[in-house]
Amino acid sequence: MNYPLSAETLTLTAHAPQDAYSVALKNFDIAAESLNLSPDMRSQIMYPERVLTVNVPVRMDSGKIVRFEGYRVQHNTSRGPAKGGIRFHPDVSLNEVKALAMWMTWKTAIVNVPFGGGKGGVICNPKELSQTELERLARRYTAGILPLLGPARDIPAPDVYTNPQIMAWMMDTYSMMKADGYPVPGVVTGKPLATGGSVGRNEATGRGVFHCIESACEHLHVPVKGSKTVVQGFGNAGSVVASLLDSHQSLVIAVNDSRGGVYRPDGLDIPKLMMHKERTGSVVGFPGADPIAQEEMLALECDILIPAALENAITGENAHRVRTRIVAEAANGPVTPEADGILAANGVFLIPDVLCNAGGVTVSYFEWCQNEQHFYWDIHEVENRLERVMQRSFAEVLGIHTDRKVSMRLAANILGISRVAESTAVRGLFP
Repeated sequence: MNYPLSAETLTLTAHAPQDAYSVALKNFDIAAESLNLSPDMRSQIMYPERVLTVNVPVRMDSGKIVRFEGYRVQHNTSRGPAKGGIRFHPDVSLNEVKALAMWMTWKTAIVNVPFGGGKGGVICNPKELSQTELERLARRYTAGILPLLGPARDIPAPDVYTNPQIMAWMMDTYSMMKADGYPVPGVVTGKPLATGGSVGRNEATGRGVFHCIESACEHLHVPVKGSKTVVQGFGNAGSVVASLLDSHQSLVIAVNDSRGGVYRPDGLDIPKLMMHKERTGSVVGFPGADPIAQEEMLALECDILIPAALENAITGENAHRVRTRIVAEAANGPVTPEADGILAANGVFLIPDVLCNAGGVTVSYFEWCQNEQHFYWDIHEVENRLERVMQRSFAEVLGIHTDRKVSMRLAANILGISRVAESTAVRGLFP
């Protein structure tokens, strides 16, 4: 079975407008100051434990060998094995991977699953690779990062432009090289069901976003029914949360993907739009909808705005044009620190990425548990457990937000960083 690549991208420029690692370090400093962490503790948990750069030579279908560069970063493993996705994208950089690994450390702690933070990536454009070239790339990259991998050490998952098929190739490569060919399903998550994947994993990120939006709407007394929603990035997470909101009678008035956007003020027919995208490869040209540019879409008046693509979608330059009640960060780092301040000043309630999109790593944890126990759950158990975790985690972050009178982003970072600092101290890793 051929799996589609899992995420949408809205840019193929060489560099993001703002360095993600600088943003991650800045947010850490703000939370560490609020927690009164000592300088020694800060230096212990702030920086990556391991950073691996690998040379990934791949024989192309033409016979030519092309060298790619890949990375794997383990930011912190004080609470458990490193956990984090693998990103195949032209914009991958070591600083981006370090930032994403740091965010994963706080994210796993916020939802209180026993993992640490990791992330990986390869600088490439998978749209330009054949299926066989993609397989060679995935297997060679896996061989390169093999010293870090293992069900009790480091557990990759899909991310931007990777998918269950790529996870299956990675698992097979690890199994051949480390276990004499016997399958080791727990070494990756987000796998196909046939290789030990979990039901509900593909929808987990979007479903987790939906539960956070539900909780935010309840807190703010904003009815989901009849609300207006805009989704920037109609990939895996964006399409799932749009579908769930549509089924709860929210009007999804605009969505976009890498080719463009569509807008209908009375609400798009999301099931038909999903079929249109599956058939054509894009939301563009959907019958009955008007085309809309991204900047216009982000400025639409709505109740819920969901940035679900890549970093830096909402910046200091366009944040003042955002007219919404709730911003739910389905993507990693879609709102810059400068934009945070503008949105807060305008009364926007922001659900930060380290909480909002943690449904993916939560169900990855469920998948890993099932692999290790050799006992598999049905879809109802997976979805019910996910709902409980997301609702509990939202309530914990909201409690810090209201008690300390700090932003939701700072509240989430306070929760995650405090748990990592506590585990570090209790284990004795910090003298």
